[in-house]
Amino acid sequence: MTSDDAPMDVVAVGAHPDDVEIACGGTLAKLAKLGYRVGIVDLTDGEPTPLSQGPEQRLAEAQQAAAVLGVAARVTLDLPNRRLFDTFEARVALAKVLRRWRPKVVIGFGDKTPMASPDHWQAMQITDAAVFYSRLTKWDNVFDGLPPHAVSHQLYFRLAFEPPAHWMAQHCFTQDISDTLEQKLAAVRCYASQFPPEKAYVFERIRGAAVLVGSAAGFAAGEMFVSVRPLATTNLMHLLFHKL
Repeated sequence: MTSDDAPMDVVAVGAHPDDVEIACGGTLAKLAKLGYRVGIVDLTDGEPTPLSQGPEQRLAEAQQAAAVLGVAARVTLDLPNRRLFDTFEARVALAKVLRRWRPKVVIGFGDKTPMASPDHWQAMQITDAAVFYSRLTKWDNVFDGLPPHAVSHQLYFRLAFEPPAHWMAQHCFTQDISDTLEQKLAAVRCYASQFPPEKAYVFERIRGAAVLVGSAAGFAAGEMFVSVRPLATTNLMHLLFHKL
């Protein structure tokens, strides 16, 4: 999948290629199957990494994974891996993509990832700011004349490896990925440079996390999200019992 200026329904933002697959790949695949247009933004190319031959390999893996998930488009911004910081320039770069793609929903990191890349925390702050910048008027010179766009809903994800911890006190909900868990795992497997045979245990951890999250909600597998605003409904019974 490549860049595409047609409007998206949902955009998922990761710091590196493979972040969104691990965090919410099952949900993205499910949405694509339901006919929604889904886009992915990787803030960096994720390079260098120990076993990769270079950015070209990682980018090829990312495009393969996007095809497996069925997403409409994927772009990689020219921001530095390992040195990703919440700067004005990074905020504007992502906000430009949001103004082009005009998504209803933006999904991204929702917390720090201790003992993992600090880029994840920076990605959260960049995404928060970009969602805000996307809707600001009277700033045409900064955004190359792209029209403002107000994102309707913002959600946070967590990596499958991270414990839920304080998330349980937030506005959290679970998406059923019972029928797309294998698709999610297939997308992660596209990253051979990141998950060689000696790291095969990672796939069982991802599967285990999905089963744990899903079973708590009555599903065979699931992915958990937090809404930045309280979830609301005008029909309580519809909310409680309507499951696609």
